[in-house]
Amino acid sequence: MLRARVWLTCAAMHDPVSPVLQRPSLIGWDAKNRQVDLVIERPLKGSELLARMRGWVTVDVELCSEILARHGRIKLLDDRQLVVECEGPDQMLTLERELDQAFGNQVSLEYDR
Repeated sequence: MLRARVWLTCAAMHDPVSPVLQRPSLIGWDAKNRQVDLVIERPLKGSELLARMRGWVTVDVELCSEILARHGRIKLLDDRQLVVECEGPDQMLTLERELDQAFGNQVSLEYDR
């Protein structure tokens, strides 16, 4: 199992950035006839965090997510860092090639080779 951190190019600064979850999502309710004080706090999934990057990065995040999911599993490492897990080095190299074909140098993976 190989794990790689996903880096995308920032649309504003054109630097490589990797989204991190600073704190879990807080979900609550508005009720029509009463006050509901219940809230649920839960972390986003890796694909959800990546989807929230739309407009903030230079690539189509939906296509990026499809490519990542085709070759591995998109996850949040320690409920914080966006990573992709592949079964082995061959899958990781295939993933890198496909990302390069689709996005050039706008997406990169960081892992121990």
